[in-house]
Amino acid sequence: MECAHLKPAEGSSTLLIVDDYPENLISMRALLQRQDWQVITAASGFEALGLLLEHEVDLVLLDVQMPGMDGFEVARLMRGSQRTRLTPIIFLTANEQSQDAVIKGYASGAVDYLFKPFDPQILKPKVQALLEHQRNRRELQRLSHDLEVARAFNASILDNAAEGILVVGDDGRIGFANPAISRLLNAPVRELQGREFLDFLQKPHVPVWADSDLLAGYKRGDTVRLHDALLRTAPGQQVSVALSCAPLPAEQRAMVVTIQDMSVVRHLHQQLESQAVTDPLTGLLNRRGFYQTVETLLLRGERSDSAWVLLYLDLDGFKRVNDFLGHDAGDRVLRWVSEQLKACLRPFDILARMGGDEFTAFLDLEFPEQAAKIAEKLIERVSICQQIDGLDIALGASIGIATFPDCGANLDGLLRASDIAMYEAKRAGRQQYRFYDHEMNGRARSRLMLEESVRTAIENRDFNLVYQPQVSIADGQIRGFEALLRWQHPSVGDVPPGLFLPLLEEARLISRLGSWIYHRGAGQRKAWEALFAEDLVLGVSLSSTQFAMPNLVTELRQVLDRHGLQARHLEVEVTEAALMHHPDETRKQLRLLRNLGVRVALDDFGSGPCSLAHLRDLELDTLKLDRHLIARLPDSSRDAALVRSVIELCKQYGMLVIAEGVETIAQYNWLQANGCEYVQGFLVSRPMMAEDTGHFVQPFDWSALTH
Repeated sequence: MECAHLKPAEGSSTLLIVDDYPENLISMRALLQRQDWQVITAASGFEALGLLLEHEVDLVLLDVQMPGMDGFEVARLMRGSQRTRLTPIIFLTANEQSQDAVIKGYASGAVDYLFKPFDPQILKPKVQALLEHQRNRRELQRLSHDLEVARAFNASILDNAAEGILVVGDDGRIGFANPAISRLLNAPVRELQGREFLDFLQKPHVPVWADSDLLAGYKRGDTVRLHDALLRTAPGQQVSVALSCAPLPAEQRAMVVTIQDMSVVRHLHQQLESQAVTDPLTGLLNRRGFYQTVETLLLRGERSDSAWVLLYLDLDGFKRVNDFLGHDAGDRVLRWVSEQLKACLRPFDILARMGGDEFTAFLDLEFPEQAAKIAEKLIERVSICQQIDGLDIALGASIGIATFPDCGANLDGLLRASDIAMYEAKRAGRQQYRFYDHEMNGRARSRLMLEESVRTAIENRDFNLVYQPQVSIADGQIRGFEALLRWQHPSVGDVPPGLFLPLLEEARLISRLGSWIYHRGAGQRKAWEALFAEDLVLGVSLSSTQFAMPNLVTELRQVLDRHGLQARHLEVEVTEAALMHHPDETRKQLRLLRNLGVRVALDDFGSGPCSLAHLRDLELDTLKLDRHLIARLPDSSRDAALVRSVIELCKQYGMLVIAEGVETIAQYNWLQANGCEYVQGFLVSRPMMAEDTGHFVQPFDWSALTH
């Protein structure tokens, strides 16, 4: 049987006509079809039940007498379903029914009874009235559902609000309490409702509700806020709170009181204050906390005959821990050190971590000299060998000591003095302590002035490169030039390299000059192509800091590419001390340089502790004998034996040997007789400006020196 399955338009009603005669369905459909009514039809009770499950039907016109399932059974099943139990039913019948049949129809859920044939003037108004009733019922259901959802939502807000909420009537009694205030006051909600609000308000003290500021604000229509109120819980404890009392609409005759537990806020504030002055890694005071504590103590000026002493401690060897084992291991070491320091000092001594691996201790001592014994104890305690990640780690400590007020009238002065003294302890060989004195201050000021001058020289480009040739002993052919850094001070003049080079390294300023040195030297090497042989080598010295830089090879590759040079045109010179600093990293860096094709020279060999094993184990191209070793030739038989052995060993390893600092004919003759290949020194030439290198005679005439 034909039926509509389209979704009804917004605001339209759906009618279901059920009759086993098709002609009745057609006529009824034609009679009731309207723009705002959608008519669907069913030819049996079974089909009608299927359509009721599929559609939201607003009215059913149901034939009583149908084969298989009559109208009474359909109506009974509809009333048994939650979906259709309220859907209105009009029974249709062609025969007069007995009184009992009519009663049975109404008992089955019918709202009306019509007899065929129908009078349209009666049928259509009845249908319209029932549809309007059904629409109103559905709208009421929707509104009731929305209201219930809104009520549940509002209730969930009140139930889950972190702040306590009370509704207090104008009579001062609690009419509503949410779970948060119940927890805060430690009282069930049912016990709070109906109680006097003043039973719980302890501060401000309000004897009579009628005289309270809360009621006065309510009457004015104002919101009253109290930021430092106290409530008394049911067990009698005090809770610090902030109150906000706002009037509800006049007909409610009540106010809403919002209550914030300020004990949580105050606890958080205390935590933040503690974090601001505490080092999170060690739990000691940080720099800010140390300043606050010590400056307060100094300003208070509560002194007896005791002495206030500041110790400034810096760890020796801590950088190796970070470099070898990583920062996590470094953090564990710092925590361990802080525990050792606390174990050595008294509970009332002021101990802080100032940052990095630097610690301070402010002590109240009977005599300043007692600080020496404490410093020795600290150094001994920190210097204990400990195991980190399976490796034995040996640290040390250098300590500077300053006394108040002799070394400084305030904390800044004491810190400067103790820092200067600590630096003197490091210069003396580390793992020592030093008391500050005014001679130290003079040396420190000179150092600071020199360091500032170096910084200014870098900014003003006061540095320059000079070049010293390396010449073959056999035929005088020039092998290459070593680029040497020079500083022309505007007022002092030439500053000796031995003075400013260590300062550049210690102050970690050499890296700022590194790129400039590479590019300046490479540019000059390119300019020499028209004057010298194609295989001319440019030597550049690297400090330990420069050699350890992870981007060294990348930067050198960029320099070579920019200036159009081959890698074999460049030789980097590294001291043995720099190679010994981090053996594993050294081997890795040497492999990278070897892969790039740059030559590597071991510089200043013989200037300090040296190991022939390095010649065997490291990938080196050149060895440069130190000038201090050459200066003792040929008079020192022991040095002569050492140099002779090194030259022979280098030949076996395929390494080229250059003697530095050659200044006398006797040195030249000895080196020639013992197989040294190249020399560099004043005997051949002093370092030259770039523009003077073109005048260097090549090949060099050795005979002119020997006659």
